[in-house]
Amino acid sequence: HQKQQTISFVGCATQYFIFCGMGLTECFLLAAMAYDWYAAICNPLLYTALISYTLCLKMVAGAYVGGFLCSFIETYSIYQHDFCGPNLINHFFCDLPPVLALSCSDTFTSQVLTFIVGVVTGVVSVLVILISYGNIVAAVLKTNAVKGRTKAFCTCASHLTAVTLFYGSGLFMYMRPSSSYSLNQDKVVSIFYALVIPMANPLIYTLRN
Repeated sequence: HQKQQTISFVGCATQYFIFCGMGLTECFLLAAMAYDWYAAICNPLLYTALISYTLCLKMVAGAYVGGFLCSFIETYSIYQHDFCGPNLINHFFCDLPPVLALSCSDTFTSQVLTFIVGVVTGVVSVLVILISYGNIVAAVLKTNAVKGRTKAFCTCASHLTAVTLFYGSGLFMYMRPSSSYSLNQDKVVSIFYALVIPMANPLIYTLRN
């Protein structure tokens, strides 16, 4: 039983690399989806020209490359620290706060780097989302038909719900000062953003359809 609860150093780093990479990729994908909604609602006649199959592939590939490149930088920085033991992770998996809590060396550089990566990734994604939805709202408000407005806003509701849940939980977990971390509290939050949100996303988009 104890052996099943043990993970190697490389395994822990790999787990965080994949988890972080998928999370950062989600940021870029949400931004790409916002642009897709913008093109569909604001330029419906030009949609097929603006959003081609090739562009979709490039956006998806770019999201994964950008996400996992940032994840590699973070993971490399974090796992360069000294871990003097006992290396017992007070968490369900190798997440950032509990791993840094085990380090016996100065983690300030890693914390700053993680903050910078998170801010840059988040700001770029959020700016694309805000600009896209700003144009969508402006275009919809120019529509005289109430039914058309309602349909447009309902179409975007699922994406906005996913954005709110994802960024809300992410900001709570990773953008706080280290002094406010509570590992027991974070375990509950981690279940929400690591399990509940990914499981809820298909349901959210199905309800839209």
